[in-house]
Amino acid sequence: MISAKISLLIFALPLVGANLVHTFKSPSFNGINASAHFLTIDEQERTRRQKVADEIEDRLKEIEREANNTNLSKFLRNLESRIYSQLSRDLADSLFNSEEGGSGGTFELEGNLITFENTGTEIVLIIIDQDGVRTELRIPIGSFGICSLEECDS
Repeated sequence: MISAKISLLIFALPLVGANLVHTFKSPSFNGINASAHFLTIDEQERTRRQKVADEIEDRLKEIEREANNTNLSKFLRNLESRIYSQLSRDLADSLFNSEEGGSGGTFELEGNLITFENTGTEIVLIIIDQDGVRTELRIPIGSFGICSLEECDS
């Protein structure tokens, strides 16, 4: 009897049903918003590649900085600076001190040919680089505070 009442109760209720419809949530399968989805994936891949490239570049720069900060490289930079300073001083003495330095000369520096001459009225400095490009500087003596020894003493 109880089972008959339960059966009657179950069958007496109204039944509601609908078709089962399956849709994919991923835009790759259903096509809805697929272009935005593909652009998002592309952007993620691009930023990841850029991040890896930046990390490699940063590491290479760090290695270069470490190599430039050794005691030996610091010593070599300091020595090179002092040599260039002395060379510049000797060149200036040669150009402006006609009694001791002479009137000119020629030397080669890192593949560049440098010729200088003190004509008495001007200083002519000619630089010919490795490609053969010629640069000529003419500096008048007596202007800009540049003078030979005779003019400065009087």
